[in-house]
Amino acid sequence: MSKIKRVAAAPRKRMASYRQRMRAAGLRPVQIWVPDTRSPEFAEICRRQSRAVAASDPAGDELMRFVASVYEWPEP
Repeated sequence: MSKIKRVAAAPRKRMASYRQRMRAAGLRPVQIWVPDTRSPEFAEICRRQSRAVAASDPAGDELMRFVASVYEWPEP
């Protein structure tokens, strides 16, 4: 019995086939850009924004007291 050698499709053809199957399933490709969470600049922006929110939310402590008073905490 002879073996049939399968030749892999070229990457471009595989991707085209994949996209065709996805479109047939009712999907479409979408590309989005998101912040790079690994960058030092991102971490600094997060810290700066967190400090700004904490400083500008005078009702934050009152809100947390309210949540603590109405929430039924589970027994340990």
